[in-house]
Amino acid sequence: MAQSLWDSAKASQLQGGLDELVYRSNLIGTDRTVCNWGGGNTSSKTTVKDFRGRDVEVMYVKGSGSDLATMKAGNFTGLRMEDIRPLFERDSMSDEEMVAYLAHCMIDAKHPRASIETLLHAFLPFKHVDHTHPDSIISLCCADNGQAMARELFGDRFVWVPYVRPGFTLSKMIAEGVLANPKAELVLMEKHGLVTWGETSEAAYAKTIEIISEAEAFIAARIDQTRVFGGVKHEPLPADVRRSLAAQVMPVVRGAVSDAKKMILSFDDADDVLQFVGGADAATLSQVGAACPDHLVHTKVVPLYIDWTPNADDVDGLKAKLIAGVASYKEQYKAYFERNKNEGDVMFEAAPRVILIPGVGMINTGKSWAMSQVSGALYHRAIAVMRGATALGEFVSLSENESYNVEYWPLELYKLTLAPAEAEFSRKVAFITGGAGGIGSETARRLVSEGAHVVLADLNLEGAQKVAADINAKFGDNRAYAVKMDVTSEEQVAAAYAETALAFGGVDIIVNNAGLATSSPFDQTSLKEWNLNINVLGTGYFLVAREAFKLMKEQGIGGNMVFIGSKNSIYAGKNASAYSAAKALEAHLARCIASEGGEFGIRVNTILPDAILQGSAIWNSNWRNERAAAYGIEPDQLEEYYRKRTTLLVNIFPRDIAEGIAFFASSKADKTTGCMLTIDGGVPAAFTR
Repeated sequence: MAQSLWDSAKASQLQGGLDELVYRSNLIGTDRTVCNWGGGNTSSKTTVKDFRGRDVEVMYVKGSGSDLATMKAGNFTGLRMEDIRPLFERDSMSDEEMVAYLAHCMIDAKHPRASIETLLHAFLPFKHVDHTHPDSIISLCCADNGQAMARELFGDRFVWVPYVRPGFTLSKMIAEGVLANPKAELVLMEKHGLVTWGETSEAAYAKTIEIISEAEAFIAARIDQTRVFGGVKHEPLPADVRRSLAAQVMPVVRGAVSDAKKMILSFDDADDVLQFVGGADAATLSQVGAACPDHLVHTKVVPLYIDWTPNADDVDGLKAKLIAGVASYKEQYKAYFERNKNEGDVMFEAAPRVILIPGVGMINTGKSWAMSQVSGALYHRAIAVMRGATALGEFVSLSENESYNVEYWPLELYKLTLAPAEAEFSRKVAFITGGAGGIGSETARRLVSEGAHVVLADLNLEGAQKVAADINAKFGDNRAYAVKMDVTSEEQVAAAYAETALAFGGVDIIVNNAGLATSSPFDQTSLKEWNLNINVLGTGYFLVAREAFKLMKEQGIGGNMVFIGSKNSIYAGKNASAYSAAKALEAHLARCIASEGGEFGIRVNTILPDAILQGSAIWNSNWRNERAAAYGIEPDQLEEYYRKRTTLLVNIFPRDIAEGIAFFASSKADKTTGCMLTIDGGVPAAFTR
């Protein structure tokens, strides 16, 4: 239920005007049952000094492409009211004319482009106006008997406007309706949302919450819990079973939805999702259409509903249905585009953004994890709306053509252009072993800086979590994810990839980097020492690569493996036979995998570094003392010793290896596989032959 979050003590500290508008907007956006992610808009009319020192009436309104929950002052657009008011006398105005006109009304050219619904706020004769998309109100507005229900609830306090796409016409209709009804306290926009107002920012917010609360109580009194979504048809599978199934099918889904561009996936089995997908009416309800026009760009008109009877043992059957379902959805979407396209329209990716599976939950797709979450968040709102609308009557949506014209509306698409350009590793998932160490952590930061999502696998979970937290603080939620994994454990490696599939849908890049090192004269090398090196550096690399190979084949969209070998992969290191032999194994294993992976688009390359002392757990162990002893020097002389033995007289740092990994993993190396790249400053004894 919507609750007032207004804090009078905090509000009293604000400077008024724009500060209060920011505060009110953030409160509205914080509760997603009140307003969708990215949706809704707010405004405030006030007086400011212009550049000549004159008092000018200005309306601040939400700028295009921002979200109410996180907006700051710079996300609002200020417009001169004396320039806008004359527009009310016009009979019509195209979108293009409106956008061009409003650009001339801005008090600062640096402000963002004004909201599509700017005139809605400007034409209403109130100082503070809120346009929101509350679940309860949209339920009312998306019920086939919504207007009659609204009359029962609100009496003569409301204005009902039929569905019209936002713009000049709708703005004028709303203003005329309010002016014609002196008792009006709210506007209900059919299949769209709510408009409220007040003479102060606090009063406007209070009215918004009051109206929403009334609608929530009205609907709650009419819900029959036994008949929600037609009643229960499929019970949810146990939580561990749901997640196991999702982890197994998500790579298949990722491959199916990734056409010209790859998609990142997320999984959601929240209670409301499970109730909906298990409902007897879910298959029908889900295909009626979008619950709100604002959803369309992120959820498409309808989700993909998988007609599957929940069965923990039927993973192959579920995979088959998902593959067939995605293929069918794409064909239907292409046909929808062809039926409705306008000249110059370019079709989006045809794959679904929302996939519903009875007993399991919801899979969401997007160009990033964050955008898949947006699709999911909006579908949670759609579920709430369908729940409410079906308690009042029948759930209805826009017509197909109306939906298309919103999805491909230039003014809506403009918001998408505000997103930053996609970088080299956008839409890609990298799995990095030894992720807490120097090379692993530096590689993670390097790949994330160009758009990747990364999984940091390490025995040192705390260290990996710290690296992930640092990355996420800088680049955004869930760009990095930490898992505990012992590379020598077949079960732990498989479990880590299952976690990766559940977190992001699959994997594109693996960096086989986990390691250790020991040093002993050959005749003093114990079997225990030998086995330790072979188990971690040989068997470990094998297990990590094998499980990735399986997953990449199942995705069917190629993949990339980078092995971190060593100078010792091709050079017989003194007193390091176990380590050197294992590193040689790695390099040849990589070539073997490359020879088999080519037909599946899987590339495998190896980097041969030398003496990466910085941030290395290996070099902070007894290995440092052992190597110094082998060269007859003191441990603190190693760094200078290694520098002087290179032809370039340089030391090698983790960032140098990260650059090599980024090269092999990038499109620049698309036609390179089975290759070894030395990054050692030039050690003549290790030149490849």
